[in-house]
Amino acid sequence: MVMIHTNYGSKFEQIHQESILCSAEKAGVNFPYSCRGGRCSSCKCKVLSGETECLDEELGLTEYQKSQGWILSCVRFAKTDVELEVEDLGGLPLIKPKTLPCKIDNIMQISNEIMRVVIRLPPSSKVEYYAGQYIEIIMGKIRRSYSIANAPGIDNRLELHIKRIDQGSMSEYWFQKAKKNDVLRIHGPLGTFFLRDVVGKSLIFLATGTGIAPVKSILEMLNGRPKNEQPDSVTVYWGGRIPSDFYWNLSECEYPIHYEPVLSRPYSGWSGTVGYVQDVFLATSPKFAKILIYACGSDKMVRGANELLVNQGLEEKNFYSDAFVASGLIND
Repeated sequence: MVMIHTNYGSKFEQIHQESILCSAEKAGVNFPYSCRGGRCSSCKCKVLSGETECLDEELGLTEYQKSQGWILSCVRFAKTDVELEVEDLGGLPLIKPKTLPCKIDNIMQISNEIMRVVIRLPPSSKVEYYAGQYIEIIMGKIRRSYSIANAPGIDNRLELHIKRIDQGSMSEYWFQKAKKNDVLRIHGPLGTFFLRDVVGKSLIFLATGTGIAPVKSILEMLNGRPKNEQPDSVTVYWGGRIPSDFYWNLSECEYPIHYEPVLSRPYSGWSGTVGYVQDVFLATSPKFAKILIYACGSDKMVRGANELLVNQGLEEKNFYSDAFVASGLIND
């Protein structure tokens, strides 16, 4: 029997031919995760002792992270007894995912590349999730992952921001065929891109594209929190290629934030900031001691931001991410 021990005292058995993540879940131990395919880095943990082996390629890790003992629990299994340094989610019980029917309540194209979709669930199906989590939309044999863009409420409606993907089978549906009252299924909630303890912290969001969707959900949730449970400050850096990529007007946000839209390249008539969100943030000479980073969007941005900021002094444990990874089976 191979046992896996964590730095915070949990232990569980490595199940034969299963990943460390799956073994943890079956033992009732909560590990952080997102894509489950080795492409993002949400499930990263550090091997303190023992030996593990890959089930699949760890695309979500840099070579430097690998050299420092970091692994992705979704594509690794333990060959010997191991001890892992991993985030303790014990105080945040994960909501068990469910598969439920739903209908399209509203669908609106809000930019050339973005569709805003609101789905509603039956009155008998209570929707529970943490702001920042995502769901899978199921249509036949196709599943696609979309972040929830509204805070948990009481009306059983979920808002999704869907980006057009050339030749994407689900994109064709959303942008050409979808209509109100279409029946679909959802599976969720999924992922661990939600707030931890933010009291006394400066909260920094780095987003690109529709990575702003879970940020919107979190900001709406923060607006309803008691003052003594809120961070000291919140700053949002949202990156795009052209001005129309900023499809949501953050002035609608009721929660007090500092907002910095950032174009990745010069654009005619643009007088705002140009560059990459992580570089723009770093140029403010941040004091990392009280900063929490939440990065969501392209995997290139997330990995680049992690490598840059950790090299500049940010503790790895204070970087939370949800990288959007393209796949014929997972993302559209």
